Amino acid sequence: MSISLNNVSYSYKGKYQTVRAVDGVSYDFEPGKCYAIIGKSGSGKTTLLSLMAGLDVPTEGEVIVDGKSTKNWNRNRLRRDAVSVIYQNYNLFPLLTVQENIRYPLDLRRMSKKKATELATKVRERVELSANYDNRLPAHLSGGEQQRVAIARTLAQGCKIILADEPVAALDPDEGQRSDVVPVRHRPQAALDMAANVAKTRLMGDSAWAFDRRRSPVDISPLVACANAFGLATRVPDTPKKKRYESVYAERGVRTV
Repeated sequence: MSISLNNVSYSYKGKYQTVRAVDGVSYDFEPGKCYAIIGKSGSGKTTLLSLMAGLDVPTEGEVIVDGKSTKNWNRNRLRRDAVSVIYQNYNLFPLLTVQENIRYPLDLRRMSKKKATELATKVRERVELSANYDNRLPAHLSGGEQQRVAIARTLAQGCKIILADEPVAALDPDEGQRSDVVPVRHRPQAALDMAANVAKTRLMGDSAWAFDRRRSPVDISPLVACANAFGLATRVPDTPKKKRYESVYAERGVRTV
């Protein structure tokens, strides 16, 4: 399943002016690849992800998902079955428990409670939350714990396309390094660190974008090479797998410290 952007622009009217949040973006995202989108706050990254997820439609141009414009999709079904989003602000249901939040997209599909609970348990363990969290409400979790629940919910959903908006921002550095999701990032160094982290699971991003001041994408696919040229490096965590990580980094051309 692929996503294509055809001259996509998005504008909204403020009290005093019209803001063009996304300006003429065209790109083809190929199946089976990971992409990173990099840019400063306010450069249009989250808006672009929202358009790709069908949360809104472009004011100009088209977003094509699996050969069909999001304007022609049932957009609720699109987000349920095709495109899953890890939200920057978690978007957990405050009156549902951790297990119920993770299980929610499965319940929408009318999966049996037994099967949904088993799957929710597997992905909860994958993000390193114990069974003690199952019956907790979001208000009783830290920011990092809420973020892990949000990631688990997306993994449980099982969509072929995952859009991640700063999914590990609230996690401690070592926790973030265990994630296997490529997020939107603000800074090249942060993007390099995340690319290195993903490399550990052999899922290093194939392409990376940066947004310039016009909110148009600039292809920075040779991110690692550029980072090396500027002397940037990623820290290797001091764990029993340190040598293995260094070997993977070396294969990918990532400088380490």
